Amino acid sequence: MIAVLEARRRIAPYVRRTPFVRSAWLSGLTGAEVWLKLECLQRTHAFKARGAFNAALRLAETDRGQTMVTASAGNHGRALAEAASTIGMPCVVFAPAAAPRTKLDAIAATGARLDASARNYDEAEAAAKAYAAASGACFISPYSHPDVIAGGGTVAVEMAEDLPRLDVVVAPVGGGGLISGMGVALAHLAPACRLVGVEAALNPALATARRHGRITEIPVCDTIADGLGGNLEPGSVTFDYVQRYVRDLADADDASIAAAIGDLVEHEHLIVEGAAAVGVAALRTGRIAGVAGRTVGVVLTGANIDRARLASCL
Repeated sequence: MIAVLEARRRIAPYVRRTPFVRSAWLSGLTGAEVWLKLECLQRTHAFKARGAFNAALRLAETDRGQTMVTASAGNHGRALAEAASTIGMPCVVFAPAAAPRTKLDAIAATGARLDASARNYDEAEAAAKAYAAASGACFISPYSHPDVIAGGGTVAVEMAEDLPRLDVVVAPVGGGGLISGMGVALAHLAPACRLVGVEAALNPALATARRHGRITEIPVCDTIADGLGGNLEPGSVTFDYVQRYVRDLADADDASIAAAIGDLVEHEHLIVEGAAAVGVAALRTGRIAGVAGRTVGVVLTGANIDRARLASCL
């Protein structure tokens, strides 16, 4: 918890304290009191700015000239590239060729070196690690990195401060960095709160790992929740965090995620990407049990969706 509080202090000048607002629409639909944490309004339009700035600032304390390298489906790469540009450090980002163009363009605009030739996230991660090993650059994992995890935990700190009576918190899960940090924070600030992770149904990496008791490779499938795609790296620390802090794992299929994106525009006037909509999708389709009469916080993690995809959801 100390690392999360230190991260909060460290990144405060660089990130936004995002709104945490009640959704009358979702509350009426579920019978719960549903509140939305609007990380879609965060700097770089995604929660990833928290972990990326924390990791970059920590590294800058010891070696400001060090090159940072990462793999990303888009949001973490954009956030780390912006953090590097802000504090004057070099950055290299490896991303899948199929990543949303809005994310790739934003990475390139920071001046970071972008390699978007990988066929999928797993291939991008392997290329990034190989680059780090060959060049001496510092690899900053988008999820399995202590400073990234601590930065993600600051989301839960703000939620618990704004709404101490939280009974359930719902967060998207890809690699598990966000929910790992949130789990640490909630264990100290709201220990009775039930933490639920929601994966894309086409990419159940952590549910599979939990079922087998270890990280297990799964087929990589394209999903509208592109930010949640890919396997966990072997030895990822997030699996242990999830085992310890996450009460339940649910999932959402692509059709329900697309519907949730459209519903959030219609009912809340909010634009979110697929990865951000999985919690809402799971709630509105009844994939998360036991929420009626409870106070529920849902993290909307990002807004970086291509125009064509948004149009198709609408």
